[in-house]
Amino acid sequence: MAWRPVAAAPLSVVRIFSGIQPTGRKHLGNYIGAIAQYVSSQERGEGIFCIVDLHAITVAYDPAELRERLYDTTAILLAAGLDPSRCILFRQSDVHEHTELTWLLSSVTELGRLQRMHQFRDKELAQRELVSAGLLIYPVLQAADVLAYRAEEVPVGEDQREHLELMRDVARRFNSRFAGGEEVLVVPEHRIPPVGARIMDLQEPTRKMSTTGSSEQGTVYVLDEPKTIEKKIKSAVTDSGSEVRIAEDKPGITNLIEILAAVRGSERAAVEAEFAEARYGDFKGAVADAVVEYLSPVRERFQALRADEAGLERMLGQGAERAREIAAGTLSEVRERMGVGPPG
Repeated sequence: MAWRPVAAAPLSVVRIFSGIQPTGRKHLGNYIGAIAQYVSSQERGEGIFCIVDLHAITVAYDPAELRERLYDTTAILLAAGLDPSRCILFRQSDVHEHTELTWLLSSVTELGRLQRMHQFRDKELAQRELVSAGLLIYPVLQAADVLAYRAEEVPVGEDQREHLELMRDVARRFNSRFAGGEEVLVVPEHRIPPVGARIMDLQEPTRKMSTTGSSEQGTVYVLDEPKTIEKKIKSAVTDSGSEVRIAEDKPGITNLIEILAAVRGSERAAVEAEFAEARYGDFKGAVADAVVEYLSPVRERFQALRADEAGLERMLGQGAERAREIAAGTLSEVRERMGVGPPG
């Protein structure tokens, strides 16, 4: 498996950064809300994508499984269409600038705000043994991930909006305190997909489809076989009545409309209009067929990519070298502005 290093992007090209957890099996919500956005962003700018293994260790985990899942995630990203000759793809822990920048940025981050973050409070309640300090400063590391690359755009799901607002404020506070208002750290903008930003569990449509909190039958995994996908979607919970339409009192059907619109790349209103006279069974069948077709190319390419762990390691190493070139420049300037280390 040979990879070509990505060339430096022209200054006029927008720089896009996003990170993805290597934990758990990737599901349809991950794919629509994040992975598909990564792939399409290669057409719009310079993409920098990070598999965030350091974030994964803030909760209880198995070291051997973490490494296996990291390779799984890498292979899925490549199978989906990320091209290492057109973007930078790397493992977070290979670029040590992330951790040093996290410590430096912690000096301009409010403790109280970290304690109030929704994800921290939710995970704190779920922890049975240890609530780690890493779980608290997770958003600072997330801010360092993005700010290290002076990225202008961050594709995120709706549930990450709070973290993005924190990193924007951290950048502003650093620039104000240490750079006289000069934009040393770029204040990033979020990019939430207009359709598919929040895919719900098929069995519990008021609950987001997730790696850990969803039901097995309500979660479509990227690598599920076609028959499994069909069975899960056809057994999805629906609502009273018979109309295929978006409504607050019809979360099951609304979720299926969202899924079909997202995989087709169409509008929800177009799906509603097309199936206005359809029965639930026919509509579910159409959703199942569309999702199978949408995910099949990824599943078919995945196995060959996943089998070549040495090739995946080489590609991740090359990506880390390119990422380090960018992050080291940012870190050097941050250190200089903060008076840390010898003068430049």
